[in-house]
Amino acid sequence: MSTLQFHSQPQSRFESDIRFASSTSCSFRPRRNFTLPRRFRPRPLSLHSHSSTSLRPLPRAFSNDPAVTEKPSICTADELHYVPLPNSDWRLALWRYHPPPQAPPRNHPLLLLSGLGTNAIGYDLSPESSFARYMSGQGFDTWVLEFRGAGLSVQASNLKELKQSADAVSEQIEAIAKSVANEVSPQKQPTDVSGYLSDSEFYFLREDSIGIGTAWDEAKLVAELTEIFMRLSERLSGFLSESQSRLISTKLLDQISKLLEDSQLSERFEEVRIKLANVLEKQQNSVIASQIRDLSQRLVNIIEGGQRSVSPQFIDIQERLSSTIEDFQKQLDLIVKYDWDFDHYLEEDVPAAMEYIRAQTKPKDGKLLAIGHSMGGILLYAMLSRCGSEGREPRLKAVVTMASALDYRCSKPLKVLLPLADPAQALNVPAVPFGTLLAAAYPLASQPPYVLGWLNDLISAEDMMHPELLEKLVLNNFCTIPTKLIMQLTSAFGDKGLCDRSGKLSYRDHLNKSNVPVLAIAGDQDLICPPEAVEETVKLFPENLVTYKLFGEPHGPHYAHYDLVGGRLAMEQVYPCIVQFLSQYD
Repeated sequence: MSTLQFHSQPQSRFESDIRFASSTSCSFRPRRNFTLPRRFRPRPLSLHSHSSTSLRPLPRAFSNDPAVTEKPSICTADELHYVPLPNSDWRLALWRYHPPPQAPPRNHPLLLLSGLGTNAIGYDLSPESSFARYMSGQGFDTWVLEFRGAGLSVQASNLKELKQSADAVSEQIEAIAKSVANEVSPQKQPTDVSGYLSDSEFYFLREDSIGIGTAWDEAKLVAELTEIFMRLSERLSGFLSESQSRLISTKLLDQISKLLEDSQLSERFEEVRIKLANVLEKQQNSVIASQIRDLSQRLVNIIEGGQRSVSPQFIDIQERLSSTIEDFQKQLDLIVKYDWDFDHYLEEDVPAAMEYIRAQTKPKDGKLLAIGHSMGGILLYAMLSRCGSEGREPRLKAVVTMASALDYRCSKPLKVLLPLADPAQALNVPAVPFGTLLAAAYPLASQPPYVLGWLNDLISAEDMMHPELLEKLVLNNFCTIPTKLIMQLTSAFGDKGLCDRSGKLSYRDHLNKSNVPVLAIAGDQDLICPPEAVEETVKLFPENLVTYKLFGEPHGPHYAHYDLVGGRLAMEQVYPCIVQFLSQYD
């Protein structure tokens, strides 16, 4: 292992060539010490200045959809491309930044991978704090991947649907930011996050999903119950294991049982419940489907009979059952919608993006340069390990990781995720709306009396990020995270470090077989990925191929988790270090 030595150089002429789509970006008023000299200020980029590359058809391996010519307002890249995932309706967003004509020529395109539950905005916070623009200014054809479920990546079957979905996502991101920035004052601190969440996100945060619903419709209820139990019987088309299906069906029946407890209907319901449980254990066929419908009808009839009772406790029981069924369907939909983990990113998202970029840029040796922050760097480690274990070529020329490790036992803040490692909890909470929760909590972290001030320390060290950029990062950069993804990542707290979904392959085991040069960067005050965690991962590589660099000084400045990408000194200290390293291998 070597330690990279470098000297900070004055800002090069690349800054005068930075191009910024001012008509599509969020505007921030920088402090005086953030204002660039006039000759360094970015020139506006016309919306119609897209390269003809964006109109070329995609490789046959994906689809014939062109790049988006009218980008959503949240996208500040030169181009927005979409990569279809095989056997899926997901379209992954790729933000592309072209090098200016005066930039030095490069031989390999550059792929940037973001962290857990984040989008591309973190790499392009503003013209004065844009890692993506900096790298393109240094000559690298720079691409930022947004994983499925993040940013502008959407589920769509055609170009029109894709554009509508992307615009909707862009508007939602901006609306959340505006609602927090404009409506929440120090005197009006948020105590309820429901206003910032969609119906599906808010559903599983409630303690009790049984409430007053709509008017009684027997036929509708029978159909809805039948659909639910049919889906459970089919194991939600492969999304649930047998034990998970049994667990979630038990949950629904428990909720219905709660409606009927201490009543004369309880015994009749238990009879139907036992029969339903037995039917759900059997293989799906037409006979089973008929039995499920009959039992659903009997269940509704029991509730309807209770409604006719003179007992006051049944006055709203039918409406409450309707509400219970509706909420339960939402949970089933969430389980299906957020059904992916870390290995899906590793085996599908990243390879699809790399293949697309290779087809668009055609590097002579077919290799890419790659940089990953946080989980993005973990994915690069895992890719090198997987290729080493299988004897495959990763087709990466060089790799840079920032704030990434494979063993997080020394990270205290991340241990709050451990309760979600319980498979039963993954069914109760299929996804965590991290972005909307963080946006709702932000005023408590940024305004007196700073009840949640410790959240800022996890993101940025003191005085290392401009307040407006920190606000933009918090309000615009984070997304909803599937619990299945969190479950796999919690294996990084075990003795074997991060493992594949089966738990058999540790991604630490085969890094010694890697032949790709790696620069591993850490921040001295990173509480999420402490320097010692990065050092332990670095030791797993061949010594002649890995370089470790720690940023931060005993008396300041200090670097926390996001300062390596968006801190006020990153352009002077971190970015040149990365360029120097990659230039050796480009």
